Amino acid sequence: MGTMPVLSRRTFIFGSAAVAGGVVFGSYGQAQDNPASPGTTNPLAVDLGPDSVAFNPWVEISPEKITLIAQHADIGQGIGSIQPVMIAEELDLELDQFEIRFAGPSPAYFNTGFAHEIAPFMAADQSLEAEKGRAAALEWLRQSGLQMTGGSSAIPDTYEKLRAAGAVARETLKAAAARRSGAAVADIRTEAGHVILPNGTRIPYIALSAEAAKIPPVTDVKLRDPSQWRLIGKSMERLDIRAKVTGEIVFGIDRKMDGMVYAAVKLNPNKGQPIRSYDASKAQSMPGVSKVLKISNGVAVIATNSWYAMQAAERVECVWEPSRYPPEQAGHWDIVQSSFTPEFLAKQWRNDGDVDASLKEGTLLEAEYRAPYVGHQPLEPLNGIGIVTDDRMEIWVGHQTPQSVQYIAAKAIGMKPEQVTFHNEWSGGSFGHRLEFENVRALAEIANQLRGTPVKIVFSREQDFLQDIPRQIAMGRYRGSVKDGKILATDVQVAATPPFKELLRRMDMPPDAPDGQLAVGIWNMYYDIPNYRAASFEVQGVSPSTTWRSVGASANGFFTESFIDELIHAAGLDPLQARIDMCKIPIYRTLLQTVGDMAGWTGPLGNGKGRGVAFVEAFGTAVAEIVEVTMTDAGIRIDKVWVAADVGKVVDPVNFENQVQGGVVWGLGHAMNCELTYANGSVQQTNYNHHEAMRMYQCPVIEVRGLENDYTVRGIGEPPVPPAAPALANAIFAATGKRIREMPFNKFIDFV
Repeated sequence: MGTMPVLSRRTFIFGSAAVAGGVVFGSYGQAQDNPASPGTTNPLAVDLGPDSVAFNPWVEISPEKITLIAQHADIGQGIGSIQPVMIAEELDLELDQFEIRFAGPSPAYFNTGFAHEIAPFMAADQSLEAEKGRAAALEWLRQSGLQMTGGSSAIPDTYEKLRAAGAVARETLKAAAARRSGAAVADIRTEAGHVILPNGTRIPYIALSAEAAKIPPVTDVKLRDPSQWRLIGKSMERLDIRAKVTGEIVFGIDRKMDGMVYAAVKLNPNKGQPIRSYDASKAQSMPGVSKVLKISNGVAVIATNSWYAMQAAERVECVWEPSRYPPEQAGHWDIVQSSFTPEFLAKQWRNDGDVDASLKEGTLLEAEYRAPYVGHQPLEPLNGIGIVTDDRMEIWVGHQTPQSVQYIAAKAIGMKPEQVTFHNEWSGGSFGHRLEFENVRALAEIANQLRGTPVKIVFSREQDFLQDIPRQIAMGRYRGSVKDGKILATDVQVAATPPFKELLRRMDMPPDAPDGQLAVGIWNMYYDIPNYRAASFEVQGVSPSTTWRSVGASANGFFTESFIDELIHAAGLDPLQARIDMCKIPIYRTLLQTVGDMAGWTGPLGNGKGRGVAFVEAFGTAVAEIVEVTMTDAGIRIDKVWVAADVGKVVDPVNFENQVQGGVVWGLGHAMNCELTYANGSVQQTNYNHHEAMRMYQCPVIEVRGLENDYTVRGIGEPPVPPAAPALANAIFAATGKRIREMPFNKFIDFV
C-alpha cells in the first residue's frame, strides 16, 4: 500500500530552520528562474500522440488541436477559465483556438501558492527573514509535490508559471519555424495561433507540432511587460459561461457511460462510524432496483437510475454504531466551553507587551462569541463514476486533491495509488466540500463489488447534508481595556475544532504542529495595540470538522472585528477612523481609507440606519467591508455593502468582482441564518429549507473595488467572506444599539 507524504516535519522546516536562516536555495532558485520547468517529469509526455509535442506540463499541441492544461480544479470560482487565459496571453492564442483539460495527479503540479500561507510570517512581512522562510516553504512544496486547490492559492500559484509556460511554447514554436524556413528567430513573430515568417507567411501552430517535438524546449524566455497584455487585467467573458448557460459543459453529475449502473447510499449519520446490520427487504422489491450492497459505513442500492436508487436506499432499515461525540448539540458546546485549559492549548501565537497589567488599567470589557457548525451545501451534490478491474481502478470525480483521491480510493479496496487513474471534473461548487472523500471511499467500495461495470454514485441532497463534515464549531473569549480614548490591551482566546489538522489526518498525513488556521484572524491582526495576546485551544471529542470557505478566519474574523468594534465604541472613537489610525501597514491603511471613501463614511447615520466596518486579512489578501442596514418594523434590511480588496494584481476584473460579491453574499447569508445542530448523533438540517442562506430579495447592492498595492499577487475566492459577518453585526449595533455575539444572527433579530 502506498502512503501519503507525512507533514510531521513541518514544525522544524517552517519553524527553526526558516527562522534561523538555514535554507537551501538551489532548487527554489531554479524553479523561480524558470517557473515553467518544475524539475520533475512532464506528465503530458507519457501519452503523447504521434507528431505531438508537450513543451511543459501545461501546453500540448498535436496536428489536430491545441490543449491547455488547467492544473487547479474548477469548483465554480472560474479558475478553469483564467488558467488557460494566462497561458494564451504569452502564447498568442485567441480564446477560441484551444481546448481545456484538467490536470491529472502529478508532482509537476505542486502548488507554489501555499508557500506564503505555511511559512510562519504575516502576509505583509517583507523582511529577509520572511522571504527565507517562504523560500524554505516553496522548496518543501516542490519536494513533496503537494497538488491541491484551495486557500485562494490558484492565482498566486499559477500567475508566473503559466505565463512562462506559454512563453516557452511560443519561443519553441518560433525556433521550429526557424529550423524549417531558415529565417532568424529574431525576425519571426507570433499572432493568433500562428508563427509569422519575415515574408508574411503564416504557419499554424498545429502545423509545427512535429518539428517542435524534435527540438528541446526553449526555456530562456522573457515574460512580456504588462503594457503589452491583450487579456490579463482586461474585462472578459469567462470561457465556461456560455457552455454552462447552454448546458454543454459536462459536470460530474452529468457524465454517462455505456453499461453504467446507478448507485445511491445510505450511510451512518453518526460521522465516522460503521453499520451494525441492515434489512433491505423493502428496498429490493422497489422499481428499478437490482441489488443492495453493504459497504463499510452503510449500504448502497444499485438501480437503473439515480432516483430509483435514492428512493430505495431510504427504505433500507439500518442499525448504526453510535456516535463517538455527544449525541446532542448541548454536549458539543459543553466540550468547547471546557477546552479553555492548558491541556488543550495549541499555541500562544502572540504575546506583545504586558497584557495582564494593562487589563487592570482603564475600563475592562469582556465578551464571549460563538460560531456554530455550518454545512458546505454546494448546488451539485457529491457524485462520481468508478470502474474497478482485477488490477486497476479508474475514477471520474470533481476533487481538489487529485493525489489524495488516488490514495483514498486505493486504500479502500486494497490497491496501490498508482493503480488508480483519476479524471477531474467540472464541479458545481465546493466551499471545501470537495476536499473530503465521503463519495470517493463509497464509490471505490461499490465498484470493487461490481468489477468491470461502470458505477455512478450520486448522493441525495439529504445524504449530502448528513455526511457533510462541517465547518469548525468555535468559541472566542475576549478581554480588553480602554483608557483616555485608546485601546490599551486585548487578550484573545479561541477554542475550536482544528479543521485543517483533521482534514490532514483523514488523508493519512498527520501533522504534529498546531492548526495554523485557528490562528487566522487572531494572529494576523494589524492594529497597533501595545499589549496584545492571542492563543488557540484545539477542541477534541466533538463532530469532525473540515475546511469551509475562509476556514479559520470565518469564525475568528467575526470574533476579533466584533470585539475591536466594542473596544472602539467604549473608547468613544469612530469605528472607521479608529481602525485607520491604529492600522500599522500603509497599504492596509489605504484599503480602509478606500472603502470609507466608497461609502462616503461621515459617522453615525441615525433614523434607524447604521453602518458597520470590518477588516480581515485571510490567505494573504486584505479585505475591508462596510455594511449599511436599516431597522424596519419587520426587522433588519441590508441596504448596501462596499468592499475594497488588495490582491496586488487584478487578473480578471469581471471574475474578481463576481468572486467578491459571491463571497459577501455567502458570508452574510451564513451569518444571518445558518447552523447545523446534532440530535441523536445526527445532523438535524438535511436540506436547504433548514439551512437557508441569503435569499435574492435580501441581497443588497454590493460595490467592489480592487486595489493593486500589495507587493505580490494574491487570491480572492475566500478572503471576502470573513469581514461580512462582523461588518453586519457592527452595523446592527450602530442601528439598534444591540450587540450580537453569536451566529446565526436570526436567533436574536429578524431580517427582511
